[in-house]
Amino acid sequence: MNHQWIGDAVARAVPGLADERIMSVREARGGDIGESYCVETTRRKLFVKVRRDMPADLFRREAEGLGLLRRAKALAVPEPLYAGEIPGQAGGMLALEWVETGPARPETIEALGTGLAAQHRGTSPDGRYGLHADNYIGLLPQANAWLDSWVAFYRDRRLLPLAKLAEARGMLPAGRRDRLYRLMDRLDRWLPDRPAASLLHGDLWSGNWLSGADGRPWLIDPAVYYGDRECDLAFSELFGGFPARFYAAYREAYPPDGGYEERKPLYQLYHLLVHLILFGEAYGPAVDRVLRRYAGDASSSLA
Repeated sequence: MNHQWIGDAVARAVPGLADERIMSVREARGGDIGESYCVETTRRKLFVKVRRDMPADLFRREAEGLGLLRRAKALAVPEPLYAGEIPGQAGGMLALEWVETGPARPETIEALGTGLAAQHRGTSPDGRYGLHADNYIGLLPQANAWLDSWVAFYRDRRLLPLAKLAEARGMLPAGRRDRLYRLMDRLDRWLPDRPAASLLHGDLWSGNWLSGADGRPWLIDPAVYYGDRECDLAFSELFGGFPARFYAAYREAYPPDGGYEERKPLYQLYHLLVHLILFGEAYGPAVDRVLRRYAGDASSSLA
């Protein structure tokens, strides 16, 4: 397949390429939300993602998140080189420095846990929850307007927008809808109102970190905001989890607060709703299990 247009777009968009020649373009693994390429120049390699049916804002917000994580200096994060429109075409493009990968050594996994703990110790400047701009979780919009209450933020910026979207798409039958809204009304029973507003990756599953050839762990594909650090931990455990060494290293560096196991399914619910909306009813039973645990049966929700 001819990928010449990718090389041309990169040459036009990425600053500093004027004195470099594009040597090759090939498809690359990664980037679940778009086409992914390795672009090799006379001096370096770049990782490039494009999506021609989505706005460039999707990639601008991702680049901003990568920048925030880089400034935290807790874990390695690839440098964004360009985020914006595809020159001469509809859609968006993101160009990053290339990360050479290697096997995940025990020390790499431990460094990931220790580094994430260090990242979580970085908090928002005024202790509020959110971010200066909205961004995306996968292909879905993610609302981040600042709030002082974590319970209000998790209800109004996380669960409620997805509830409305799922309902509009016919994914909330009456019982599921009743339980979800009842749970949102009761969040203060389980969630703390003022946990530390930690810098979160926001989409921390096993596909969103890389083991570098240099032995360092790298974070990729974030959905950054400031919130309860348990959100990152809970999602990391949802789909198979990370190796035990990761959790041991994290706990040693920054032990979770008491009651985390009781709160974990509530934080996993956000990501289950994302998957329900993006991938369909296969995730419905998992959503329902969480709702039944915290909101009882559908009939009791009408009481």
